[in-house]
Amino acid sequence: MRFQLATTAACLLSATCMLHADEPSLFVPQWLGAQYTFVDQHQDSLHSPYSGPLSLHANGDTERSHTFGAYFGVPLPAHLQFYLDVEMFKGEGVSGATGLGGLTNGDVIRAGSNNLPKTPYVARAFLRWTQALGDGTTHVERAQDQLPGDEADERVEVKLGKMSVTDDFDKNRYAGSTRTQFMNWALFNNTAWDFAADTRGYTDGLVLALVRKTWSLRYGIYRMPYEANGQRLVNALGQSQNQQVELTLQPQSDGWALRFLAYRNTARMGIYSDALAIAEATGQPPDIHADDAPGRHKYGFGINGELPLADHGDTGLFMRAGWNDGHTESFVFTEVDRTMTAGFQLSGVHWSRPTDHVSVAVAVNGLSGDHRDYLAAGGNGFVLGDGALNYGREQILEAYYSFTPFAHFTLSPDLQLVHNPGYNRDRGPARFVGLRAHIDI
Repeated sequence: MRFQLATTAACLLSATCMLHADEPSLFVPQWLGAQYTFVDQHQDSLHSPYSGPLSLHANGDTERSHTFGAYFGVPLPAHLQFYLDVEMFKGEGVSGATGLGGLTNGDVIRAGSNNLPKTPYVARAFLRWTQALGDGTTHVERAQDQLPGDEADERVEVKLGKMSVTDDFDKNRYAGSTRTQFMNWALFNNTAWDFAADTRGYTDGLVLALVRKTWSLRYGIYRMPYEANGQRLVNALGQSQNQQVELTLQPQSDGWALRFLAYRNTARMGIYSDALAIAEATGQPPDIHADDAPGRHKYGFGINGELPLADHGDTGLFMRAGWNDGHTESFVFTEVDRTMTAGFQLSGVHWSRPTDHVSVAVAVNGLSGDHRDYLAAGGNGFVLGDGALNYGREQILEAYYSFTPFAHFTLSPDLQLVHNPGYNRDRGPARFVGLRAHIDI
């Protein structure tokens, strides 16, 4: 078996092994797809009476980002599947992808930090095992991390390996992909959910799922980074881990859905109030890293809903709400402790463009009292640090139009307006105008 897996992994990297079949054969690797996404985004100048090392650039900025991806899979014996995804990122985000809780280009997550090389990297490499619990099946098409064939409607599912936590949790029909839907971080994920990831957005973990026709329950445990927004992951789950459980209620497969999420992190995190106490005692600016220690905890909750209204679900509403305790530092995703979002998608069928749609959404982000006091005293996180803070909730509006001139290609003009960027009433408002091009094959 070890030899077969090694042979399969080597074969995945060979173009001669790639094929497209409706029903996969054992040990025959398949090319499942590829994508390219380009984002050209401009940030206008903004009111900025003072700034810190992580502020939005006062004079504005224009940057371009590129992501490339190729996705492979192979069926194995005993209900197993193996998936391998390779990606590459080039470019930058406006203002260095800092200065906001709800950053404006979700693809810059893949940039990483600490001068990571802009060369191809393995994004996912995991095993998936399923066991049917009934006779009902649904045919699924070839897609990223999805082999074509008949999938059991009711099943037990296990995933093990390198992946993104968001592959399995907090999914949403109308707001779940930065490459084809909303680009703002506050709209394609619950920003108060500080899920495990390295600086590119991936980690190693285990997912257990029980899927029924009208509901599902998922549990995941993953490795956390050694430091905030770091690339190095802690090996021992007993010392550091991210755990979450999510219950999804969906009485009909094409109907409304509600997802209830709870999570708990254990990691080498700092405590905001302790960092402030150290600063007061030493007369130095507060530094959350000066207080970090292993075994610290953070927990939080989220709710996620979608409501199809018409046009076979292409027109509908969505919402998210999230909260975390805000006691320990924001560690992985972004600096948000409370969030509320809502939005609407309208199908282009109403103007004879059935493959197009227009979407509008709003997000309101907030910080815990300890977190805002830390920033007001001149402390820095990993995306926020104006040097001071006149606190106000960060308010975000995003609107985009998804235009499909031909199959597999979309163009999306995008507008984002942010009041109180970085939760600071003294800054902004900020405006971002962008154009996204996405190709998938």
